[in-house]
Amino acid sequence: MTARSQSQTRQSTLLKSIIAAPATRTVALLALCAAYIQGPVTKIADFNGAIAEMEHFGLHPAGFFAVAVIAFELTASAMVVSGFLRWAAALSLAGFTLVATFIALRFWEMAPGMDRMMATNAFFEHIGLAGAFIFVAAADLAKGAGK
Repeated sequence: MTARSQSQTRQSTLLKSIIAAPATRTVALLALCAAYIQGPVTKIADFNGAIAEMEHFGLHPAGFFAVAVIAFELTASAMVVSGFLRWAAALSLAGFTLVATFIALRFWEMAPGMDRMMATNAFFEHIGLAGAFIFVAAADLAKGAGK
């Protein structure tokens, strides 16, 4: 084995140990859930704004939906990060994200311009986020969590 291949092997081993570390997994899951933690905290801090948001999207009774979204997002995020029924919470967040995306980011109804472009980008970012949650659920089930 050459010195270069030994160095590459050490680097690969180091990278694998960092990526596979429990702390890295926890940080990655927190990052994946960041919007579902920040959103409810913001809604709690400005509950009138949360009600206005629900009304804006035609969700009535707005107070009920605001509380339900806050509780759901925080609970599901905690489940994903903690590992408690991670697969179920991840699938729930994927479904929630898809529904919310089709309610809130209907770019196809918007006039051409910057707002439509931003909504289009956000729409597809959210589709990717839902896909990431499905991947988390699949990985959790593959390791036997659903048994």
